[in-house]
Formats: sequence, structure tokens, C-alpha cells
Amino acid sequence: MSAKIVLLNPPYERIAKGYEFLRHITNRSPSLGLLHLAAMVREHGFSPEIIESDIAGLDEEAVVTRIVASAPKYLGITLFTVGVWSAASIARAVKKRLPKITIIVGGPHISSMGAETIERFGEFEIAVDGEAEWILVKLLQALEAGQPPETVEGLILRQEQEIVSTPRAAELKSLDPLPLPAWDLLSNFPLAFQPAIFDFPGGKVATIAASRGCPFHCRFCDTSTFGARLRAYSPGRVVEIMGHLKERWGIGHIMFVDDLFLASRIRVMEFCDRLEEAALKMTWSCTARVDTVKPDVLQRMRAVGCWEISFGLETGSDDLLKQMDKAACVKSSEQAIQWASQAGIRTKGLFMLGYPGETEDSIELTRKFVRKIPMDMMNLSKFTPYPGSPIYRDLYGTNIRADHWEKMNGMNFVWSPDGFSEEVLDQRYRGLLKSFYSQRRVLANFIKLGAQHPGHLVRLARFGLGVLGSRMRGHKLASAAQAR
Repeated sequence: MSAKIVLLNPPYERIAKGYEFLRHITNRSPSLGLLHLAAMVREHGFSPEIIESDIAGLDEEAVVTRIVASAPKYLGITLFTVGVWSAASIARAVKKRLPKITIIVGGPHISSMGAETIERFGEFEIAVDGEAEWILVKLLQALEAGQPPETVEGLILRQEQEIVSTPRAAELKSLDPLPLPAWDLLSNFPLAFQPAIFDFPGGKVATIAASRGCPFHCRFCDTSTFGARLRAYSPGRVVEIMGHLKERWGIGHIMFVDDLFLASRIRVMEFCDRLEEAALKMTWSCTARVDTVKPDVLQRMRAVGCWEISFGLETGSDDLLKQMDKAACVKSSEQAIQWASQAGIRTKGLFMLGYPGETEDSIELTRKFVRKIPMDMMNLSKFTPYPGSPIYRDLYGTNIRADHWEKMNGMNFVWSPDGFSEEVLDQRYRGLLKSFYSQRRVLANFIKLGAQHPGHLVRLARFGLGVLGSRMRGHKLASAAQAR
């Protein structure tokens, strides 16, 4: 009988409590990392199970109950910074009830702060540092053979009172040999898994990461998991995966979630040719830097189904872009949005507020900028100095602010620039969103999209009812407090 491993994406209930209604409109896509890991370990004789906690509506207690009922030999947990405390709580409870289980962690947080995390959280026994597919397989094989894990590259381990790291494992040279992600292990796929509201044309959706790695050096970004060298699926393999998703699950829209889908003009144009030849008639979205697009490429993309591009615009201030080492300017941002719009492709701008050096003037520049450009959607995050990023080291040095980790999700101001309180930043945050989304053309686009795909309106209605219910509960609590 093959050894069983549960692969867990832990719940983030600690930061979502009171805001459960957001689940109706936010992104509910599965972890591609866990899907790749499940496929890889299954191919090598192990029996994986995937638990997507938040999407399944499971809190920490329910997750523990499900893991214990499954009784796996191994538990693998993917860690983002915001979920470390929740994962540790689950690991502690599971270990108490299944004392022989081996708990393995990996993910972006481990790649940036692995040794510190293993040292601080005794619940985590072994950490996978880097691309995990082959590392996890070799680790499981070693453990099954009774060999010490120190023989496996790419691990962080606790040995008596010391934290030790084995030599770093080599990066994958090509993504093509990887097995197809294990979508079949997801409960109710694809119906239970949808992107954010109005962020796709409707119908059944799946995500693909067509490449890994990033050679750019934006100061707010952590690239330690996949490194600086860009590696990608071949265009033919990408189209093959799309065809598989359409044939088996009826997927009609693909969201490419890699940061540099448009990094190579040659590769993008070949992808478009292969997609046209396959005649899949699917729509798709991707993310891009503003300096990687040209009108002819955008027109070709639109001709083969490109529906939306998300651009990392960040701010309307050239001074801030320079401080971010973004290697872009406001003019190029405006030009990219214009070109995409002219090609008939929807655009979404990804912005952040509160980066070091932010001022009232830079906020006003951003406000004017988002109203000037023909952008269809705006995603505004609250600046978060993620561990592993250059800006984290600038702000905190070697001081590990684990008390902030569970708030590091882009929805909380865990750090404020000079001259701003958290309260004022929250006011500016709401003001920027209102400034963009109050525009008639933006509202008209949403109404049009909702009319074409009523599923968006259903989610919006559920969100509205959730907001109303939350406010009513808040009023009741306030009244009860006054009565006491």
C-alpha cells in the first residue's frame, strides 16, 4: 500500500474573521503549487490528498478533524507568510493526535525565511526550500527507505539544538517534463474554484503558470522560490494543457498567473500560432510588465482569445517607481494600457498604496492617473514588506517581525510611511478606490459584463447581503455593549 500524504493549503481565518462575505467576490483559485506536488508524488508511487481549506470553508478545527480522519503518514503544508500561525496551530493539533506523522512545510515563506521559521515553530519538522516537486519526491523516498533526510538536497532541518540546511537543489531546466497538475484531486473542480468577481468572462475557469522565475529586481518583490532565471513551458505544451482542461472539464477560460507571460515576444507569438492551429476557441487572461507589450503582439493575442491583461502599474508617481526599482515609468504604463485597449483587450491595473516615500502628492498623482487611463479594473493593495524582499531588509534588517506575519496579505497596513497614520492611509485607500470605481464608464462596463454573465451578479448580491449582515451584527454588538 502506497504511503499517504495530505497536502494542505491552510485557512486564513485569523485575518478573515468578520469579513467572511469577501469570499463571494474574491479570488478562489486552487494552489497550483499543491496541484503540481500532488501530481509529482502520485507519479512516483505515493497517495496524495489535497485540502484547500478556505475554498472548502474549513476552519482550523475542521482541517485538523479531516486530516486525522484521513490518517496520512505525511502532512505537507504550503506556507505564505499570512498563514504561518494558522499552519503552526494545525500542525501542533495534528501531531498531538497523530504522533507518528511527519510534518513537512514549503512554499514562498520558507524560501525567504526558512531557517527562522523552523527555529521559531517547533511544530514544523522539515522544510522544503525552493522548487519542491523533485525535492519532496526524493525526501519521501528517503524517509520510506529509512534513510536520513540530510541526504536530500533542498531541505532545512532541525538537528538537536541546531537548524541546518542541505545543499540547495538545482532548478528545473524545463517545465515540460512535469506531469499535468492533479486537478482531478480537487473536490467539485472547477465549479468551486473561481477568480475574483468581474475578473473573467464567466463560465468554467482554470489557472496555469506557463513560466517560473523573474530576472527583474523590484524592491517589494520576493523571488527566492523560483529564482531569477526565467523558465517556461514550450508554447505547444501550454496549448496541450489548455486542450486537456477543455476536453476533460469543459474549461472555457484560462488565467495565466505567471508574472512574465509576455517576457519573450517570440514565445508569445508562437503560442498564439499554436493556439490558433488547435482551434480551441478559449478565452484567456495574463499578467504583464508594461515594457513587454507592443501593438502588433497585443492585436495577435486578441485575435486568439486574450480577454484581459493585468499590468503591475503600482503608482502614478515616477519618483516612487524609481524608488521601487521598477524599471518603468508612468508614461510607459499609460501607453501599455492605451495599446491594450485599442487592441480590444480589457485591462486591470495592479497598484499599491503606502510604499516608503509615499506622500500626499504621490497619492494625488495616482488618483489622477487612474482616472486618466482607459483601465477597466483596479486592484489596490496595501503595501506589505514581505519577508525575502529587498524592502523588508531595508525596513527591518535582521529583525524578524513574526507578530506581523498573520496580517501580511495586502489588506492591512503593517508599516506606514513618514507622515501617515494607519487611519489616514485607510482613508486614502478608500478614496483611491472610490475615485476609480465611481466613474460612469467603469460602472457601465460592470453592468454590461453582469448582463452577459449573470453569475457575476449572483456573487455580487451575496456579497451585498453579507455586508448588510455584518453591519447588522456590528450594530447589535454595539447596542449590547452600551446596554451593559
